[in-house]
Amino acid sequence: MQNRQNRKLSSLSILSIAGVEPYKEQLEEEYMNEKQIFHFKRILKAWYNQLHQEVDRNISNIQDESSNFPDPVDRAAQEEEFSLKLRNRDREYKLIKKIEQTLKKIEAKNFGFCKCCGIEIGIRRLEARPTADLCIDCKTLAEIREKQMNG
Repeated sequence: MQNRQNRKLSSLSILSIAGVEPYKEQLEEEYMNEKQIFHFKRILKAWYNQLHQEVDRNISNIQDESSNFPDPVDRAAQEEEFSLKLRNRDREYKLIKKIEQTLKKIEAKNFGFCKCCGIEIGIRRLEARPTADLCIDCKTLAEIREKQMNG
């Protein structure tokens, strides 16, 4: 439950992590112009740095808290806590990799467009999930297919 809350908080605070306001589009503005690209680079780099700090902090915590409890219940509780921290760290590493891939897409000038249909993903969707590579319609279809495949 706490992980879900942390993820929700982190999704909602991506802009605040970067210290930026939501992007204000200008009339007739070209999609993914220099100003927008700069906006998303700033968000992604701040998010990347924040995740690296969390990973480093988690590693330090695990090393500091490492004890050999004689009581099996205490030892099991500690092992369960470490297991949760390691799973969380694994998720953070995967997200770091996804952010790195997204920064490469920006450099290759193909950021912000759906990898399935090629249309614009949209500024608001990208601000909510900067690593998104599908438009909302293609993402919805992918989720429906996934549900059908998994029962």
